[in-house]
Amino acid sequence: MKATYYKYCLNFKQPSGTSRGVLKTKETWFIILNEEGKRGIGECGILRGLSIDDRPDYEKQLEFTCNNIEKGLMYLLSKNIEFPSIQIGLEMAFKSLEADDDFVLDPSNFTKGKDSIPINGLIWMGTEHFMKQQIQDKIEAGFKCIKLKIGAIDFETELNLLKGIRQQFSESDIELRVDANGAFKANEALEKLKRLSEFKLHSIEQPIAVKQFENMANLCEHTPLPIALDEELIGVFSKEEKQKLLKTIKPQYIILKPSFIGGFKGSNEWISLAEQETIGWWITSALESNVGLNAIAQYTYNKKSLLPQGLGTGSLFTNNFDSPLQVKNGTLQHNTNLHWNFNI
Repeated sequence: MKATYYKYCLNFKQPSGTSRGVLKTKETWFIILNEEGKRGIGECGILRGLSIDDRPDYEKQLEFTCNNIEKGLMYLLSKNIEFPSIQIGLEMAFKSLEADDDFVLDPSNFTKGKDSIPINGLIWMGTEHFMKQQIQDKIEAGFKCIKLKIGAIDFETELNLLKGIRQQFSESDIELRVDANGAFKANEALEKLKRLSEFKLHSIEQPIAVKQFENMANLCEHTPLPIALDEELIGVFSKEEKQKLLKTIKPQYIILKPSFIGGFKGSNEWISLAEQETIGWWITSALESNVGLNAIAQYTYNKKSLLPQGLGTGSLFTNNFDSPLQVKNGTLQHNTNLHWNFNI
């Protein structure tokens, strides 16, 4: 078996605003396996400034991984415990190598085009006009769940946006989620959650910054709307640490980004521990190309969650790879009439 890695830069169709700034490009890496004429493809998707493995030695670790590929998946997963994006790239690549089709890693009714995955429509931060236009577009496109990133513009403006949606659509018509990306100060968060709860939201992601365990636990205990942990899960490697975090904070939900938390193996561990504590969960992509999104979608479908998932990011880039993935009527679908064009 031989392994090589390649860097690829994804370009956003339009700059995408978050509470951490505006994204224009997104680096990603591919591991390609070759064995006896067969190919395996995996994506290592890091997000600068957020991924725990955004480190100066990242490429050196990729090189080590490829140079030791013959030692097998389990050995390499253990050697990449602090590089979750490489772990998922390896899991994808080995599954791809074993599959009859490079890109059908977990065959199901989803990959056969017979079933779909409900997803949320993502509203990026920006001016009030820009956000209103996105909301209108998502509703017209058939989304029943909308997620707004908040925390970068004026809070009153954000409340007015939510108020405008609720004046037109009840909670049974449109499910609303918000993601603060840790933007609220701990001493003002509960009051803001109370005001947000007036609009019958499904949940809020990461209201305050990470590593404020006592403050976050207090918020989760007294919150008027469900709290979902997101960034809080990043960099928590051992099963014992994961269990301690969930038992300490007691969130209503956790959000799993496999590229950030140890791939599919790491996600399975989080899900098992969350369900023991009666904590809900859903899965979100982390701005991977269609290669990573495809693998995460197939994994997600087989988990049989009934909640809308966060898998609608494939259309954000000008130079993504053509694939069978298609967003239609608020769902992610695998259109068997469309084909892959993976060319790096």
